[in-house]
Amino acid sequence: MRRSLICLVVALQLAPAAALAQSLQRRLDRLLDAPPFDRALWGVIVTDSTGRVLYARNADRLFVPASNTKLVVAAAASALLPVDSRIETSVYGTGPIDDGTLQGNLVVYGRGDPTFSTRCYGTDTLALGACELAWDRLDAMADSVRARGIRHVTGSLVGDGSYFTGPLFHADWNVYDLNWWYAAPVSGLGFNDNAVDITWGPGPAAGAPAAVTLTPDVGLVRFENRTSTVDSAARTTVDFYRTPGTWDVWADGVVAAQRAPVTEYFALPDPDLFFAAAFRVALARHGVSVAGTTLSTTDSLGYRAARAGPALVTYAGRPRDDILFPILNTSQNWFAEMLLKTLGRRVAGTGSWTAGLGVERRFLVDSVRADSTGFTLSDGSGLSTGNLVAPRTFGALLRYMWSHPSRAGFLRALPRSGQPGSLRTRFVGTPLEGRVIAKTGSIAHVNALSGYIERPARGPLVFSVMVNHHTVGGRTVLQQIDSIVVQMAR
Repeated sequence: MRRSLICLVVALQLAPAAALAQSLQRRLDRLLDAPPFDRALWGVIVTDSTGRVLYARNADRLFVPASNTKLVVAAAASALLPVDSRIETSVYGTGPIDDGTLQGNLVVYGRGDPTFSTRCYGTDTLALGACELAWDRLDAMADSVRARGIRHVTGSLVGDGSYFTGPLFHADWNVYDLNWWYAAPVSGLGFNDNAVDITWGPGPAAGAPAAVTLTPDVGLVRFENRTSTVDSAARTTVDFYRTPGTWDVWADGVVAAQRAPVTEYFALPDPDLFFAAAFRVALARHGVSVAGTTLSTTDSLGYRAARAGPALVTYAGRPRDDILFPILNTSQNWFAEMLLKTLGRRVAGTGSWTAGLGVERRFLVDSVRADSTGFTLSDGSGLSTGNLVAPRTFGALLRYMWSHPSRAGFLRALPRSGQPGSLRTRFVGTPLEGRVIAKTGSIAHVNALSGYIERPARGPLVFSVMVNHHTVGGRTVLQQIDSIVVQMAR
């Protein structure tokens, strides 16, 4: 009799949960099966914080995740690198200093710090130290060289990026993409995201070339303006090109006289030379002259003897969590690739894509306990279509990070709905405004959103939504993904 009563109580307790699960199944199926979305391939999973699956569709199939790939490199760095770790950049001399003159070359050696850039590292841009200009720390380094008593360098200024190995460009990236900030080359040194800011707009009159400015201009880019201004409402067709592997850049097309100026970010071919040239400008501002030329190298043996001695100056970059912030909050590709190679060098001893991907794989299998057949990774940013991840893998990763002791920086970096970041305009006006913290992802015919739905007085819902092979407009598919997530929280 007692056993029967217990069974009845348990059944009554489970009945509402079962009804809710069936309701969620019906509501999500209705959204996923509605035309034209039914023609795409959807992968969805939602669990509670304990891992109990509330809904799944194609949860074990492999999907191109786009920038959701960044969740892996950010999580691995959070778990494997100390929270107070900083990436150092050092300046060495190849000869003695005699009466203010360095008799030899001045070598700046980078270890993968991406933060010589202009950006903010928190949503509160007014907080002390949250924002920085690209020149700030270059000027500080130059001032430190001057403080060592150096006024003149007889040799050359060398940018040494040999801390990382292998190619600077990922083999999977499209040739055209290599011109733009999101596919900038990856070496031990980098300045201004290894890109030049190109601001362009109409010229002063019809027939005149477009007005184009390049910032920062450190004397390396050879620019040719082949554009013209037209006195009409014609569609603007200006584009920028570069002869592969060179600094020869040109603009082509027409710009309407009524067009407002815009800024684009154009990648440059040699990160180490770009950094060295910018450092030369900073040195000159601080009264240090260099007689020789500006050079770059990725040969780890070239200046090994200089690196064996004490550095003239060593400058520590921003802490680990500041590097995570642009990767997740605004989906900065180059930061992700720099961090991936850093993981390879610091954890596996080699600063390459191959080594970094090996670190990620071991982290997912050994720490997250993800199924080794549930992912294959090609880069750190998600630009490569060779990345394939199952929704269940992202679910396991996100649950792991929710309870990890180093989760604070990871969670702080994730965009939050309705707040600055890539979710700023999403879920606004819904019950989930301010309650979704998740990573976006988008490349051609691919969109994704994976993260957490905060629930008052309860643990979060953990979800991953990926759609591949869709042909609907970007705004339309994002609205559908958001509708799916809203239904998860009901």
